[in-house]
Amino acid sequence: MAKNMESAVKQSFPCSTLVIDRFHVVKLAIEGLQHLRISYRWEELDKENKAIDKAKKQGKKYTAIELENGDTPKQLLARCRYILSKKASSWTATQSQRAKLLFKHYPLLEKAYKHILEFRNIYELHSRSYAESKLLTWIDKTEKLQMKEFNAVAYTIKYNLEKILNFFNNRNTNANAESFNSKIKLFRANLRGVTNTDFFLFRLYKLFA
Repeated sequence: MAKNMESAVKQSFPCSTLVIDRFHVVKLAIEGLQHLRISYRWEELDKENKAIDKAKKQGKKYTAIELENGDTPKQLLARCRYILSKKASSWTATQSQRAKLLFKHYPLLEKAYKHILEFRNIYELHSRSYAESKLLTWIDKTEKLQMKEFNAVAYTIKYNLEKILNFFNNRNTNANAESFNSKIKLFRANLRGVTNTDFFLFRLYKLFA
């Protein structure tokens, strides 16, 4: 979605159709969900600090509240980071138990998680027109939910809607390019950086071409 990348592509491939990769769009939506989780965690940290101060003033020892699985509220919110990034079908038994507790104590997080799942399911569709209808409905629903964490996500999708929808023409992704980019980064890291760019590119050519 970066404008410099868009400009580079337009100059190099003027007749191409621009596609915003699904990975980056879904990642943006999940970041909105994680932002909500983090805000809850800061609230719990504030509550705990106030409780510790109160216990000190009363000359008592502070004991953290433990949930059914042994987690404290702040631990629960920290350990649910990866759970919220995955679909429920991919959860382990422990993760399912943790998610159940999370949604019990923070119902707004469950609402937000289901809202993100609705968005991710749109990418399973194969019809561009149907996907467009679903995306516009999702954006409208986001505005009605009044979750400030998703406002930027909805606006970005609305602003880049045409290029996002181009994915549904041929379901193109840049997964291969991303994978190759990761290999280059690892190769560069193993070399502790690059001093001779020409020789580095020569080695890349010999190894990966």
